[in-house]
Amino acid sequence: MTFWTYRRRDNLVGYLFVAPALLGSLAFVLVPLGLVGWYSLNEWNVLGGTFEFIGAENYQRLLADEKLRSALAATAWFAAGLVVLNLSLALLLAVLLNQKLRGTTIFRTLFFSPVLVSLVAWTLVWQLMLQPEGSVNGLLGFFGVDGPNWLRGDTTAMISVIVVQVIKNVGLNMVLFLAALQGVPAPLYEAAKIDGAGPWTRFRRITIPLISPTILLTSIITIVGSLQVFAQIAVLTQGGPGTSTTVLIYYLYQQAFQFHHFGYGATISVLLFVIVAALTLMQWRMRRKWVLHET
Repeated sequence: MTFWTYRRRDNLVGYLFVAPALLGSLAFVLVPLGLVGWYSLNEWNVLGGTFEFIGAENYQRLLADEKLRSALAATAWFAAGLVVLNLSLALLLAVLLNQKLRGTTIFRTLFFSPVLVSLVAWTLVWQLMLQPEGSVNGLLGFFGVDGPNWLRGDTTAMISVIVVQVIKNVGLNMVLFLAALQGVPAPLYEAAKIDGAGPWTRFRRITIPLISPTILLTSIITIVGSLQVFAQIAVLTQGGPGTSTTVLIYYLYQQAFQFHHFGYGATISVLLFVIVAALTLMQWRMRRKWVLHET
């Protein structure tokens, strides 16, 4: 009996095609996750050249860390503000740009172009604009308004970071919503008009249900992205003033790379992974209640 049968050759070809993806996932996802979990059980002093197993001490420290609670609160505030503003503004822009009007292509390009700009370059420009003598306060001064020191106020600093991030990425969600809106069958709107449904009723009863899968996708992307914000904090506020903008991932960076507590930094990264996984799973389970055709 021939060993290399047609079926075995066909299976081998299939395995060879998926091998790069499997090896990539193993090398860049599973192995790093395992190493982070191992490092969280140790105290690794790079400067001192020591690597000591300490068991669950880092997790005990995690539960008693007051600064961690402040970082979680800042993360929740940032995530809530970013998700609400980004999704609502993106949907509003998509609805407006879905109209058959002249010049909409120009505005689509205008709103999407920040997505293509380098994140660090974008943030550096906004850092200059938000200075006390920057263009934002200059514009406010033109209308007789005395602008604050945006990046040094406890409240205005977080608001500034949120707004900068919203303007940077709202174009991506806008394009996704726009694609979903263009897939809604026009006869449904025409039938609703004949039945006497107004614009708001048509939007609530037809548009929202039919684009709900895209709403789910954009909400997952935006929430996960909001929990991983780093460059904006590092460039604009460095976690300040005080700890008002020290979000979880920036606190992780401080512990691991500024204070050289790599074991504790790995523990915080495990916590971040658990939070991201839990929120994603929760959204995925809740889709059955509000995403159309999901059971």
